[in-house]
Amino acid sequence: MEINWYPGHMARAKRLLSDQLSRVDVVIELCDARLPRSSRNPDLMRLTEKKEKVLLLGKSDLADPALTKQWTRRFQQEGARCLALDMNRQAKAALALIEQAARETVDRAAQRGIKKTVRAMIVGVPNVGKSTLINRLHGGAVAKVGDMPGVTRANQWVKVTPYLELMDTPGLLWPRLDDPLAARRLAYIAAIRDEVLDTAQLAIQLLTDLIAAAPEAVQARFKIDDLSLRGPELLDAVCRGRGFLMKGGVCDTDRACRIVLDEFRAGKLGRITLEAPGEENGNE
Repeated sequence: MEINWYPGHMARAKRLLSDQLSRVDVVIELCDARLPRSSRNPDLMRLTEKKEKVLLLGKSDLADPALTKQWTRRFQQEGARCLALDMNRQAKAALALIEQAARETVDRAAQRGIKKTVRAMIVGVPNVGKSTLINRLHGGAVAKVGDMPGVTRANQWVKVTPYLELMDTPGLLWPRLDDPLAARRLAYIAAIRDEVLDTAQLAIQLLTDLIAAAPEAVQARFKIDDLSLRGPELLDAVCRGRGFLMKGGVCDTDRACRIVLDEFRAGKLGRITLEAPGEENGNE
């Protein structure tokens, strides 16, 4: 399944982000702990490589804890300040890591008698939870939040503490998603709008990947007896298992597609990670 999606607002947002970089002290990169590789935008990594950075693996409460530890260790070994983040419980830990990244800048200002206000920018692909993170750090709803990409359409500054301001930026994909596996996985987490996708094909591919990663969870959630099924027959099995049948016993595959995608995104199959350190994305 070929996926290329780079709306005009992303090109404008990338230009604005590049302009704002000179004004920030720290860059906070947020990715999805279920896809720690595919949900990192290489363009953003290149743009921000000269800045002090914090890497947060968001939605870690939806990811496999053992694999999350492996990924965290891997990124730390590569020199990143990295934290696996459950946003409902670890906002203070994230704040401490941001302050650590800014410490040298703050100390230099203090030597000149200045109480420095740190400015940090949060970046990432769409729908990884950037606005949710700002709201958690702020302690209240100040940034728009939604379960679809494109909710944040412009940069906005939010004062989190008297001496820390965060910029919420629109989610950015890169112009050419030429790794079909990474692109497909981004679609799994709704980083790409479902409206531009073949959702039946996407749901079938997600089911296949979930069977490989967590077969018991798939079998229990969707009541599929034969996990060797593939293609449309796999969707039909979901329909029969969950009772998504229309008049005459016809499978309601549209409903099955929505349920498969929605329930994975909401973590209803349990804590599942679809990428392991050491595996390389490849073209399919």
